[in-house]
Amino acid sequence: MLTYDLKTLCFLGLTSLAVTGRAQQKPNIIFILTDDHRWDALGCAGNKIIQTPEMDKLAGNGVYFRNAFVTTPICAASRASILCGMYERTHGYTFQQGPLKEPYMQLSYPVILKQQGYYTGFFGKLGVTYKNADKLFNEADIYDRNEKYADRRGYFYKTIGADTVHLTRYTGHQAQQFIRNASTNKPFCLSLSFSAPHAHDKAKEQYFWQKKSDERYTGITIPPPLLGDDNYFKALPKEVQEGFSRLRWTWRFDTPEKYQHSVKGYYRMISEIDDEIADLRKVLVEKGIADNTVIILIGDNGYSLGERQLADKWLMYDNSLHVPLIIYDPRSKQHHDVNDMVLNIDVPKTILDLAGIKLPKEYQGNSLLAYINGKSPKNSRDAILFEHLWKLPEIPSSEGIRTSKWKYFRYRFIQSPEELYDLENDPLETNNLAQDPVHKKVVDELHRKCDAQIKKYTNAKLISDYTPAEEINLSF
Repeated sequence: MLTYDLKTLCFLGLTSLAVTGRAQQKPNIIFILTDDHRWDALGCAGNKIIQTPEMDKLAGNGVYFRNAFVTTPICAASRASILCGMYERTHGYTFQQGPLKEPYMQLSYPVILKQQGYYTGFFGKLGVTYKNADKLFNEADIYDRNEKYADRRGYFYKTIGADTVHLTRYTGHQAQQFIRNASTNKPFCLSLSFSAPHAHDKAKEQYFWQKKSDERYTGITIPPPLLGDDNYFKALPKEVQEGFSRLRWTWRFDTPEKYQHSVKGYYRMISEIDDEIADLRKVLVEKGIADNTVIILIGDNGYSLGERQLADKWLMYDNSLHVPLIIYDPRSKQHHDVNDMVLNIDVPKTILDLAGIKLPKEYQGNSLLAYINGKSPKNSRDAILFEHLWKLPEIPSSEGIRTSKWKYFRYRFIQSPEELYDLENDPLETNNLAQDPVHKKVVDELHRKCDAQIKKYTNAKLISDYTPAEEINLSF
């Protein structure tokens, strides 16, 4: 039986925040999700080129998680996991699998928050197929890049008044309107899901930014990617060499000119999100609610900027898995840099914990509230499972496990050796030790741990993954 069935959720909605005084004790929450935002594309991560002053302020005055990862390095599955707090192995959602199943969506953080009396809003890319998804929120406008166009109109098609604006500006505008119009009689949770800095795959230019950013990063030469030599590419399985990651590399990074254009475009788009966060915080101050509004920022997956002569995500290397995560709670006066491994599925549990709401037993993440309060949590991890389960030949499926020292992974449907990396001595994951007899015991132990976690999360399914053929959405 689910912790929150439909009757229970309705009851919670009727018995939720009934008086203004009680509502004011609960924080407002702004949850910001960026698209394809790798962990080191932040100034506070040590990047000396990118300009992210507002994100850096949030990290410097809040909690900055140095080792945050996604459970699945692909947007659809990762976003489903962020909604419902569970592994892909459990919820079964990725591309071409039909809509996210009802039991999982009914356990999603926006549904529970709304039923518990929070006023909820969502603007931008949901990235998960679900009928009438806008009804999950009190206010919603769900949109993404316009795939009809193979040019700048992929990002420039929304309007503010008479002006056609970039999606980043549009989302920021909607966020400001939401906050200005928000009642002070109940707390709100505003989810902002930017399409940036995702490339527009169909367009020759790939990256599109606003005119105001034309001068950003001019006169700067971006250093070439680490692991850009041929030998790192040739060490990959044949299926990866011939897959989508390589194809998209040819679109973005295969010449020095493309590389400079694309990385600067990627950085410009992140800087523009930073601009919107800065303006949003000014509105919070004007409204008089900045001191009671928590801001959370995370990327939906990592990204390869030419490493191993690849683009995009999907693989089990840290470039694909490692994301930025910042939690700024103005009620806490302490700054913390956290080195523990944390996950995207920790975010929904943390949101509900911040709101003082009972946590569903089905959630598989950990609340990060202890870190915000300057304490060490009781349930920090010693090993985390990663998985990419979409069975698509152009993006070979894989799974693995990571500890603070070791990374072990294997491909699921192709013939390729297992891989093992000593992360302490080889953080770039260049020396595969899996075939070294000296490390057989380590491989065997991590293999067992990986299998055990796979079994655990498979057994936690709430419903069969089967979807009638007529419900499957083949658009990706």
